[in-house]
Order: sequence, then C-alpha cells, then structure tokens
Amino acid sequence: MVQLIDLSQEIYQGMEVYPGHQKTIIWQHASHEETAARFEGGMSYQSNAILMCDHGPTHVDSVSHFDPAPEAAPIDQMALDTFYGPAVCIDISHKGVHEYISGEELQEACDAAGVNVLPGDILLMRTGTHDKYAGTPAYSNQHPGLDDSAAEWLAEKRVKAFGVDCPTPDNPISKTYPVHMMCRRTGITHYENLTNLDKVVGKRFIFAGFPLRIRDGTGSPVRAVAILE
Repeated sequence: MVQLIDLSQEIYQGMEVYPGHQKTIIWQHASHEETAARFEGGMSYQSNAILMCDHGPTHVDSVSHFDPAPEAAPIDQMALDTFYGPAVCIDISHKGVHEYISGEELQEACDAAGVNVLPGDILLMRTGTHDKYAGTPAYSNQHPGLDDSAAEWLAEKRVKAFGVDCPTPDNPISKTYPVHMMCRRTGITHYENLTNLDKVVGKRFIFAGFPLRIRDGTGSPVRAVAILE
C-alpha cells in the first residue's frame, strides 16, 4: 500500500509571501453564465486567472535564482531527477524565532529522528513555522535559520536537494544568507514553503516536487508529495 502525503501549501489570494515578492492574485476570468451562450446543449465552463511570483507558494529555486553566472541553469533546464528521489525528514522545530541552527544541531536532529542522510538524498527540515503562523504576517519572517556550519554540513552530506516549511532556509535577520551562498557554490537547490512535515519526520520515503516548465524561470511552484510504502 502506497501512502501519499501532500507537503504543499494552499495557493490563495492574500497568502503570505517572502517580503518583496509579487503577491498572489486570483480572479475569475470566465464564468459558466458568460460561456454558456457560446455553446448548445448546456455546455459551459469557468476559468480563473492567476498572478503570482515563481517563488510565491510552495516552490523550488532554480540555480539561476541564487547564482548570477550566465551559465547558471533556469528551472526549465535543470535535470528532472533533481526533483525526485529518496528523502528523509528531521525536526528542528525546537529552535526559536531568529535563532541560528548549526551543523552540529542538524546532525543531532538526524540522530534523534533515527535517520541517516546519504549522498543524493533530499533532506526536509521541519521548523514548525507553517504550523505556528500559517496565514499570518508572522509567517514571512518569524522563523529560525541555518548558519554557515549548517550550510557546510548540507554540502558535506552531498544532498541532492533540501527543503523547509518556511520562506527561506536562511535566518531572516541574516544579511549574508550563507545557505543560498552555499547553493550558489555547489549547485544544490532547495524547496521553500513546505508543510505537513510533522507527518514524515523520522521516515525514509520518496519525494516528488516537480516544477512547471517555465522558460528561463528563476523557480517554480510545485505540488510537493511524500510517497511512503
């Protein structure tokens, strides 16, 4: 029996986004009443229009998002297997708002969860931010973040990708963003604005979070899913 766990946040108008990003706007583009006149026999349809940032909801960053080099890959040029594969999840939700998380603490969280991060794994980290602040302005900046040693720990573990349930893996009070800078150096990408990570802490599973094929996209919304046997 396969269990699918949705790790994606709901997309809706007014949702909190990273400060400075395009707000999400959704409106009805066509209604059943408007389109019924175009058909016979009762046929009609409705559709919505959506305006949002490619980093607005649950999303994955392209390499070109954090690396200004001309050869840095946009989202449509990244290998599909980047967004799918074996994964584990750890819990760092004991860390407070604006606290830093070290590499040693990430290892302690792995030990506490009973998981071993292998080369090529996708590592998800539960901060509890979405659980605490979903739908409120606090969500966008009231969370902890990884420090330089944690960024280097991820690189040393050779994860394929990683993700968090908050707007950024970096501390919102940081001016240097060491995690994004590590990603620039290594080409390791990451997911932001995940949710439901409490349901997969301490588990090994398959993660799928495929981006839309946006030409030259700097990132893309995803439907992130944990696939458990």
